[in-house]
Amino acid sequence: LIFFFSVFNRKTGEPPLINGWIPYLGKALIFRKDAFKFLLDQQKKLGDIFTVHIAGRYITFIMDPFQYVYVIRNSKQLEFHEFADKMASKTFDYPALSKGKFPDLKENLHRIYQYLQGKPLDIISDHMMKNLQDIFEWKCSQATDWETEKMYKFCCSVMFEASFVTLYGRVPAADGHKVISEIRDKFIKFDASFPYLAANIPIELLGATKKVRKELIHHFLLQNMTKWLGGSKVVQARQDIFEKYELLGDYDKAAHHFAFLWASVGNTIPATFWAMYYLLRHPEALAAVRDEIDHLLQSTGQKRGPTYNIHLTREQLDNLVYLESALNESLRMCSSSMNIRISQEDFVLKLEGNQEVGLRKGDWIALYPQILHMDPEVYEDPKEYKFDRYIENGKKKTTFYKAGRKLKYFLMPFGSGISMCPGRFLAMNEMKMFLFLLLAHFDVELVENKAVRLDNSRMGLGILLPDVDIAFRYKLRS
Repeated sequence: LIFFFSVFNRKTGEPPLINGWIPYLGKALIFRKDAFKFLLDQQKKLGDIFTVHIAGRYITFIMDPFQYVYVIRNSKQLEFHEFADKMASKTFDYPALSKGKFPDLKENLHRIYQYLQGKPLDIISDHMMKNLQDIFEWKCSQATDWETEKMYKFCCSVMFEASFVTLYGRVPAADGHKVISEIRDKFIKFDASFPYLAANIPIELLGATKKVRKELIHHFLLQNMTKWLGGSKVVQARQDIFEKYELLGDYDKAAHHFAFLWASVGNTIPATFWAMYYLLRHPEALAAVRDEIDHLLQSTGQKRGPTYNIHLTREQLDNLVYLESALNESLRMCSSSMNIRISQEDFVLKLEGNQEVGLRKGDWIALYPQILHMDPEVYEDPKEYKFDRYIENGKKKTTFYKAGRKLKYFLMPFGSGISMCPGRFLAMNEMKMFLFLLLAHFDVELVENKAVRLDNSRMGLGILLPDVDIAFRYKLRS
């Protein structure tokens, strides 16, 4: 007899197991089709803790956001870095760092993230602002009247080039724009295969992806990177570290640089799209954010227009509460990252309320914050976009409740604990600056009325992409 649902072979203290009836795959197909619905259905049947067999893995889901803290702070027994290293090395084609060949490389690379915080963050953000302004100025020179473009393509073009130049430097050739556009086009092709690579599907089965990945990595060989002018300290520091490891080949170093580029823009581009899309779909949101931007420019004596350079301090950027709230609201609606930890030993995870979860070595533990983001107890009308959801009495709102209790975690687009994205502060700054300059310089409106929905093929992997692109138009503000 084949059982669709199995709770067999469970030890005392282990959560109920949803096994599925297909050998090895388990519930992989139904999970991939709609993880959000599947997990909510299981929660209704089994409660807040259950284990699902997905493609040979046993993943225990913790659904109660009040229990997240017990998973996040248990970083000794519940490891993340080795899992991330294996996945990244396979996806981006460099040797795994956890192998003993590269002592301390992982720790040395991790230390470099100090360049994305504090004073160094201000420097890299200033460079990003300047590079965004250069691109918008170029767009201004084209837009004598209304210009129509596809929105995702527009966001991708602007954010990719500005990020590339900020991190890696300018391509000095006369056709620098063209070179970066060619890298971007290859990047988009590779990125389309990313969910399959993350799901452990061999790259040989993914058409031209292997060839495209190799071409992309070749752009980052040292002989090419040394020609680029004005790269960032964070990339330079990474280069310096790689040079200390003789066993790391030139191709391997280049693959690391390519992986860093993907980490910098792979989620920021779709997140920028959604922030812009929701603002344009909601005129009252657009008006409030633009009013806040105009007010800041006025109060700091800065003029808008293609010939004026706008400068924003971190404090000014942080004080744009409507812009930040609108951005956070779009992140709430479009992020779908699964926070994974792997049990390093057989042990009992102690949770709130004297609950215990028996885990076996190699078991995966997962938090799925999209469930929290769409919980009507935490967020009233969670499917509605409310641009001022994160504002209370004119200030940032940081207190959200479930069942009358204050939540420690209520918005988690960047992961949690040891797996939290180290570039999150830069990413937020970049998206704010993009929207700031777009709304300061241009009148912007949608020219198509179709609904754009989330494409679920990246569920669990970060920011979801739109299922279609949509046309909009822009012209210089008078």
